[in-house]
Parts: sequence; C-alpha cells; structure tokens
Amino acid sequence: MGLAMQVLAWVVLLGLGVFYFNDVLERQLNPNQRLQTQYTEDGVREVVLQRNRLGHYVTSGEINGQPVTFLLDTGATGVAIPEALANRLGLQRGRAYQTQTANGMAISYATTLDEVAVADIRLPHVRAGIVPGLQTDEVLLGMSFLKHLEFTQRGDSLTLRQYL
Repeated sequence: MGLAMQVLAWVVLLGLGVFYFNDVLERQLNPNQRLQTQYTEDGVREVVLQRNRLGHYVTSGEINGQPVTFLLDTGATGVAIPEALANRLGLQRGRAYQTQTANGMAISYATTLDEVAVADIRLPHVRAGIVPGLQTDEVLLGMSFLKHLEFTQRGDSLTLRQYL
C-alpha cells in the first residue's frame, strides 16, 4: 500500500510538472496569446505584439471566427495556410498556382477568407493560399493582410495599427 501511494504521488507530481512546463513553453513560443486592443480618440485600433524567444512574432488570432496561431511574415505575399488546418477550418480550394517559398517552388490553392482577426483588428475578404506542403500548425500571416495596416517595430515589440 505504501509503495502504491509513492508511485501515485510521483505520477501526479510528474503530470503536474508536464502540465506546468508545457504551458511555460507555449508562452515562450507564443507570448501573444491574450492580446489587448487599444483604441485612440481618432478611431485607430492598436495591438502590440511581443517577439518570442526565437525572434519571431507569433500571435493567437482567428480565421472565419475559428482560433488559429499566426506567424507574421512580411516576406510572404499572402496568407499561407497549411492544408490540414484549412481542412479543419472548412476552407474551399480554388485554382492551383505556383508559389516561391524558402524551400523552393510549391503548389498552392487560392482561397478567400471571410474574416481574419488579430485581437480587435479585423479584415474581411482576405486573399490566402492553401499550401499542402506547409508542415506547421501556424498560419503565415503575409502582406495580403498586413498591407492594410501600419506596423512599427521597436526593440522586441511590433505595433499593428488599423485606421478606420
């Protein structure tokens, strides 16, 4: 009985440790899970993102009202969505086209997103591509979204501004 209680105690302790450290690692990869939107007197919506430990701007957001994780990519022409995530979101594949990626040429499928949101910054009808070869759970948030915003980087912060 004593040995069983010790084993149970260790299992519970290890489980709590995994739960705690998994949350810590997730916050290090995505420090922007709970964003606040600031509103200025002239109607500007402003969101400040913190850089993650790898030097990237990763944030929680939404596509068509469904939660996703974005990796901001100013070098990407459009929004690039991994195929598995696109399937979960119920996105329809449009015409096929070739794209140049960091890993070479790839085939993508055009789609239009009803709405893309980062906190309270929301844009309708955003062009995107479904990318079968993209092996990540993150959506690359490219210029088809970002070109509608003003963004400024200072130190480890990136400020997004939407003028209405």
